[in-house]
Amino acid sequence: MTDDLTPLGNLMPGPGQTVRMFVNGQAMRGGEIHDAFAGTATFLGEVSTAPDYAFFSCRDEFPGLYPVEVGGWSVPGELYAVDYEVLRSRLLPAEPVELELGVIRLQDGSGALAMKYRDVVLEDPERNGLAVITPGTGWRIHLGSRAQQAVENHAP
Repeated sequence: MTDDLTPLGNLMPGPGQTVRMFVNGQAMRGGEIHDAFAGTATFLGEVSTAPDYAFFSCRDEFPGLYPVEVGGWSVPGELYAVDYEVLRSRLLPAEPVELELGVIRLQDGSGALAMKYRDVVLEDPERNGLAVITPGTGWRIHLGSRAQQAVENHAP
């Protein structure tokens, strides 16, 4: 063991430090859990992931990314600078249990934190209520198309 190793605790952000967080579902502006960090996070812009991800809807309640080697696409979303403590104590507890925090690659090659599906959820996508979100769209377009389908299905 060498003396130049940094203790793990020193790698974690401290109070008042921010992390870059990519959101692509209910944490986006107007979403059900956006309030978990609204007013405490800085909106950095609308961005997309690198084309390395599949994008699924879970029961049309929330979406999630899943890294893939083939067939991925650039998923649209929003990038925020979020206080680490707000992320840990407010945003993460509001996320569904099917998701976990991970590091992703954005279209510009930089990295950010994001919620992605746990591996176990993808082991049985049908049982877990997953549906592929059409490549080239996004969560808001997916929800809009589902709402339109519901209206059409109930039309006389």
